[in-house]
Amino acid sequence: MTLKFKKIHHIAIICSNYNLSKDFYVNKLGFEVKQEIYREERDSYKLDLTLNGAYVIELFSFPDAPVRPSYPEAQGLRHLAFVVEDIEESVRLLNEKGIEAEEIRIDPYTHKRFTFFEDPDGLPLEIYESE
Repeated sequence: MTLKFKKIHHIAIICSNYNLSKDFYVNKLGFEVKQEIYREERDSYKLDLTLNGAYVIELFSFPDAPVRPSYPEAQGLRHLAFVVEDIEESVRLLNEKGIEAEEIRIDPYTHKRFTFFEDPDGLPLEIYESE
């Protein structure tokens, strides 16, 4: 019997600087806050973020969390990708917010345009022009 996954429920991210990451995802990328909880027993925040009404990211803070290599070619999670309608406009808006993106590339198989940028902890994020 095969598992019957319906969709991805959420992606969990542990950040090094909660306020910086919260500002990045909410004020710069435009995610909406669904819920924010401070867990005193862990000295930890948990921020639930939505995109277009869909719950997608849990942003955590933990004191003294170890650093993890996260460049795109490291083992483990490679990157998170978001669909956009106009990649050039999206890159311009990122740049206006002080976020640098790599040069726009073309996927040799799909012929769609894409580029990468990073969150405050260096997590690779991709924008991919809609299909």
